[in-house]
Amino acid sequence: MSCQQQFEAIQKASRSLILLSDEKINHTLQALADAAVANTDFILSENKKDLARMDKADPKYDRLLLSQERIADIAADIRNVASLPSPLGKELMTIERPNGMHIQKVSVPFGVIGVIYEARPNVSFDVFSLCLKSGNTCVLKGGSDAANSNTAIVKIIKATLEKEGLVSDIVQLLPPDRSATAELLTAHGFVDLLIPRGSQGLINYVRENAKIPVIETGAGICHTYVDASGDTTKAKEIVNNAKTRRPSVCNSLDCLVLHQDKLDQLAEICELLPKSKVEIFADEKAYAALDGKYPKELLHPADENSFGTEFLSYKMAIKTVANFDEAIEHVTTYSSKHSECIVAEDQKAANTFLKLIDAAAVYANVSTAFTDGAQFGLGAEIGISTQKLHARGPMALEELTSYKWMVSGNGIIRS
Repeated sequence: MSCQQQFEAIQKASRSLILLSDEKINHTLQALADAAVANTDFILSENKKDLARMDKADPKYDRLLLSQERIADIAADIRNVASLPSPLGKELMTIERPNGMHIQKVSVPFGVIGVIYEARPNVSFDVFSLCLKSGNTCVLKGGSDAANSNTAIVKIIKATLEKEGLVSDIVQLLPPDRSATAELLTAHGFVDLLIPRGSQGLINYVRENAKIPVIETGAGICHTYVDASGDTTKAKEIVNNAKTRRPSVCNSLDCLVLHQDKLDQLAEICELLPKSKVEIFADEKAYAALDGKYPKELLHPADENSFGTEFLSYKMAIKTVANFDEAIEHVTTYSSKHSECIVAEDQKAANTFLKLIDAAAVYANVSTAFTDGAQFGLGAEIGISTQKLHARGPMALEELTSYKWMVSGNGIIRS
């Protein structure tokens, strides 16, 4: 089937979801969660084929890697989505006009959602479950790195849909080649919304070439600022968690911004990082504070490329600032507007940081690792939006709906 035929098939199939009950959707999602677990061995065998073609040193390797535990977590996320309230059919506004018109503003699906993503096969499950729950169909365009994994996952999804008596065309997996990407970017009239998930390069390419509406997600250049009032123990735990929990994801820490009054405590703040062999690129003052106290082979002088870089690996920059205002300036200059954190006991400083920093998620004394739909109680996310229209931050069910005006009356005409 050509890409054009896939677009036509999914547009036609999207109408089959309009009258589908939430109960049927939930039952289907529960069945899919069961099928994911039951087919763990099959998924892992296909995933191994993809892994065999990637260098383990590649930052994307961890994103590509599936395991029995990760598949169990994916299934749990699918069940969680099934348990959430439906975002559809909500009365967002009701107006009664003097002429008898009854006007309702009601939440509805977008229709057909396209998602372009790289080496993250879990996205196939996440996107489908969120789209089905919100009444949307989905066109998936995964990267060649995860071709076998994605094909296996979509095969399981389609088999589940057929078993549940639903139209399997409501999900389409495009070929992993670049020509399919070009066709998706120009699928005007077939795809209502396009969401790219991946590197800054991918997001820039989609934004510059798409002929359909785009919501930017993914790239995260994340900072943690340790204020002069910051608690050293809290800072140590937060920095370690944000950097090492999963360094290849978009909410991981890229740059520690340090008030100069905390330089004598920097070694303690970085105390846990050598266990994960985190390489540090430190400015002159931070380097001097760590010299002889941090493994020599892991400590490097920072250069102009150290800041504003999304490392996606066990690497981190450190910038020393003279005061709070300089910290705000540095974060504002290099932020990708994803997730930013302050560690501070001074409540005024914390509140000011939360208000001034322009990012989708801002934290006070909390690791940026929490920028995640499930952690926010939203269910599995379709991505983290770093823009302001139409959604921002973790995009879950509510963000996958639009609305329309439904007007009724009794033969009313306009004079």
